Amino acid sequence: MHESERHRLILSAIQDRPVVTVIDLVNLTGVSEATIRRDIAALHMQKKLRRVRGGAEAISPPQFVGLAGRTFAVNETIRIKQKQAIARAAVDLCADGEPIIINGGTTTFQMVHPLASRRLQIFTNSVPITEHLLKHSKNTIMVPGGVIYREQNIILSPFENDVTKNFYAKRMFMGAQGLGPLGLMEADPLLIQAEHKLIGQADELIVLVDSTKFENRSSLVLCPLDRIDTVITDEGISDKAAAMLEAADVELIVATSGAGQQNHEVAS
Repeated sequence: MHESERHRLILSAIQDRPVVTVIDLVNLTGVSEATIRRDIAALHMQKKLRRVRGGAEAISPPQFVGLAGRTFAVNETIRIKQKQAIARAAVDLCADGEPIIINGGTTTFQMVHPLASRRLQIFTNSVPITEHLLKHSKNTIMVPGGVIYREQNIILSPFENDVTKNFYAKRMFMGAQGLGPLGLMEADPLLIQAEHKLIGQADELIVLVDSTKFENRSSLVLCPLDRIDTVITDEGISDKAAAMLEAADVELIVATSGAGQQNHEVAS
């Protein structure tokens, strides 16, 4: 990744929350800690951010603190072909008329294009998914009430008695910050709380993650592997990650981005 692109991502990330750690920025950019520390020092000298112990903060910290993790605007440009292939494979699992849940995220957002010609009952907390499907499809759309988090473009409710508990879904489709032996991982407690409620409303949990997510880790576990029914990923998945899913009896679908075809491997 070029220096100018790294600097853009770093400056975007520090607008999310009061302090962004070096490790957060390593995960964001995929470069070494030493490179990130040099970038922070350079941006500090340019007075574009303030260097703090273990990370960086904005010169003018945001008044509204967002969620931990990368913003939708940053994420949507990364590994787009893989995400599109994964999304096509996800929609292939749906039959017209079914009720489904689609959690907010840039991989799940790619489901909107193959969903344009379908007719399903869709519950989503994603603002971009809602907007696109309302304009370009005849699917029935339902959204929860709550606070709109602009950076992630999702709606999260702090209340227990929101409309989420009134929607049943055959399947829930969701992404995650990371996926490892402990299960699905996220970075923000509010995300964990909201996603727990959604998962509880679906019979099957389908996880959409590109192959880099098997290397990511976070401090918060959303759910264990045995709660996941199916994982859809790209052909970059390692043998180790595939074996982990097989041992947990999770179905694995590998979506090939080149020809738009999907290969299927069932972990048993």
